[in-house]
Parts: sequence; C-alpha cells; structure tokens
Amino acid sequence: MLGATGTIGRATVRALVGRGHEVVCLVRPRARAPAELAGATVRFGEATDPGSLARDGLRGERFDAVVSCLASRTGSPADAWLVDHRAHLGLLAAAGAAGASHFVLLSAICVQKPALAFQHAKLAFEAALIASGMGYSIVRPTAYFKSLSGQIARLQKGKPFLVFGDGTGTACKPIADDDLGLYLAECLDDPARLDRVLPIGGPGPAITPRQQGERLFALLGRPPRFRHVPVGLLDAAVSLFDGLGRVLPRFADRAELARIGRYYATESMLVLDPATGRYDPAATPSTGTQTLFDYYERVIRGEASVERGEHAVF
Repeated sequence: MLGATGTIGRATVRALVGRGHEVVCLVRPRARAPAELAGATVRFGEATDPGSLARDGLRGERFDAVVSCLASRTGSPADAWLVDHRAHLGLLAAAGAAGASHFVLLSAICVQKPALAFQHAKLAFEAALIASGMGYSIVRPTAYFKSLSGQIARLQKGKPFLVFGDGTGTACKPIADDDLGLYLAECLDDPARLDRVLPIGGPGPAITPRQQGERLFALLGRPPRFRHVPVGLLDAAVSLFDGLGRVLPRFADRAELARIGRYYATESMLVLDPATGRYDPAATPSTGTQTLFDYYERVIRGEASVERGEHAVF
C-alpha cells in the first residue's frame, strides 16, 4: 500500500487490518510510521523511484492486490505528474510483476470536470489503469472533513466565516476518513466494485458552505457572521501570478494554487450529470455513518483535532 501515513491512508490500513488482510506499507525513509499502522508491515522507500519501489517495497514477493492513497502534496504541475501519474505507473508495473490482480485507487470526484494539472494527471493514470487489464476499483470521494474544517479556529476567535459569493453556489457530501477507509478496504472483497469507477460521499444531504458556517456558529452559541469574498479576487490572483510566472518561474506554481482555490470556490463536489452539465446530489452515492456536523461538534468539544495537511482550502 502507498500513501499509508496520510489521514485517509491510516484509516484504510486500520480497515484492511481489521478485515483480516495482510498489509505491507511503503513509507518515505524520513517518515515515522504512525501508531495507526499497527498490525501492518512497514517498509521504507521512495514511491516515486521505481527501483526503490521494487527493491524496498515489493522485494520480489507475491501480492494479491495493491491499494494507493498516494496523492500530490501541492497540486503543482510538476508534483502532480510525478506523483499522481508517473509514480502510479511505476506501481502498476511493479504490482503486475508481483502477481497482483486488483488495484484499488483513491482518486477524486473533481476529475470529472478537469481544469487543473493534478486532475489531468489523475485522469491519465486512471486511463492507463483501465487499459492495463488488471482489475481495478477507482474510488472518487467527495470533500473530506479536514478540508472543510479550517475555519473553526477563525470563528472561535470571533472572526466571521468566509464564503465565496453568497455561500450557496456550491455543495458537497463530505465523507469521514474512517468511512472512506472502510469503503476502500471493502473494494477488495466486493465483486460489485470490481472494474468500476466509484464516486462516493458521506451520509446525509449535500451541504453548502453557508450551511457549514451556520452550523458552526450554532455549535459555538454565537449569531452567524459571514464575510462574502468575490470570486473575482481569485481571478485577479491567477492573472497576477500567471504574469509573474512568465518572468519568474517560481510564481507559476502559485498561479496553479490560485487556480485550485478558484476551482473549489466555484465547483460542487458531487456527481456531474453529463446530459445537463449540472451537479446532482441525488446521483451522488453515500456511505458511512459519520456526518460533517457531528465532526464539527467533536472538534469544538475537544474530542477531535483538525489535521489539515496540504490540501486545505482555508
């Protein structure tokens, strides 16, 4: 398994071990294996180096399946094509050589409307995986709890909740790490999930950013306060960094990060109806038992912490 040290990877390892699978995780040499990987075999190597992947990870052994929760940390074009595409091509080749017959891939629902480098990189590998002849389960989750929790600290300090536009233009069905980890693990045992692209969200109706803010203020016992941010500010940032990137290459990545921010500010994380071009909450499957609002309550009570990582929007 790759990507085991991230929050979703750790949840997936727990689910795999809990379901009786023998799990081998390849983690970076400088990483510390978290306690959540107990029950799995941890090996150290570089997932982006095919030689290390074979030598340090697979070690000439036979494997039944591979699971990847590995993803680009920044979404920058170079990182995306290295991690989301080339590293996965290396894993696919190594897995085939090791006898694996099933590849479970954590992808993203946003690839259904690609506009960003990391989305194109993910789609390119998805296509290679489908064409490879190996059995596959491509899981495309909606929004993660950690990505929608960055403003809790702002509100606790008395600041307003930031929304783009009026806060109702987008929606998602957030999914908890543990629910997603279990869904990924179940792909190995459920024939109905073999050779399929699987969009998946959490339980309950789709929710908008404004509804997220309203619930947080209610949990904090405070009247709701919103600051409306025009999407045009993100457009201006993209234009600025694009212009600077033509002269100073380091700004090109900042332009891509600004484009990522704009994408998530204007697109819903739901199944896209190709016939209408609209996002469809009813067509977005659900799984699990944990809701985002339950998680908000646990964070505010101090029973959970927000591990945001590289992909937080705020």
